[in-house]
Amino acid sequence: MTDNEKMDLRSMDIVEEKREKLKELFPEVFTEGQKIDFERLKLTLGEAVDVGKERYGMNWPGKADCFKIIQQPSIATLTPAREESVNFDETENLFIEGDNLEVLKLLQKSYFGKIKMIYIDPPYNTGNDFIYPDNYSESLDTYLRYTGQIDDEGRKYSTNTEADGRFHSKWMNMMYPRLFLARNLLRDEGVIFVSIDDNEMNNLHKICDEIFGADNFVATFIWEKRTNRENRKVVSLRHDYIICYSKIRNNETKALRQQPMSEKALANYKNPDNFCLIRPCFHLK
Repeated sequence: MTDNEKMDLRSMDIVEEKREKLKELFPEVFTEGQKIDFERLKLTLGEAVDVGKERYGMNWPGKADCFKIIQQPSIATLTPAREESVNFDETENLFIEGDNLEVLKLLQKSYFGKIKMIYIDPPYNTGNDFIYPDNYSESLDTYLRYTGQIDDEGRKYSTNTEADGRFHSKWMNMMYPRLFLARNLLRDEGVIFVSIDDNEMNNLHKICDEIFGADNFVATFIWEKRTNRENRKVVSLRHDYIICYSKIRNNETKALRQQPMSEKALANYKNPDNFCLIRPCFHLK
């Protein structure tokens, strides 16, 4: 009898996966020691390489650490909770409880490039949301005790307030690895929807532009979160946003943006005064 084959319990090595894809496209840029020769890669790509020091992009404190978090493998294990489940062996549905970043890493092996659609509703960073550090040495019970309490090592976890010098940076450092790993799970024709409000709408858009590519932006949907009448002399904040990106640009996502409105949809818009937005609003004398 031969020994049972040992399974690798670590999550997928993101760096190695990217290296293998690069090797498929540009085998000539790998050295004898299987290192990447970036000078040779520049020559291969020619004018497509931007070697300037100044370029358009987004940067913030802690961004470099985001890639370390992405590359750090997880050694956690998903364990079935049969006593809390319904038809565990027959159902095709799956509900996972745990830290979302660690779960995203664990899903990389089994669901890499297989998911059609992802929807996430992250903290909006309103000043009351808790933005926690990505430290997996703690147990799940510790995560459940985060808000306003102190752990065994005397560290206090609190909300991310606007008085913090890195109010927006902390939120972006939390979002970047999760969105990066979520993209890996999408199929080529897959899409992701992310809910957000005005607090981080601009930053979320730029992060997604970088991770998914600005060309893969599909649309911003306006979600009316309140329908009560607001009779006041200030701007009404009755809506939030849901932004949508596709993994790659394809005919289906292009059609979503280019589809003309139907006659039925146009009939919902009224203009009884025949008011034209381009009509001059002032006169020269």
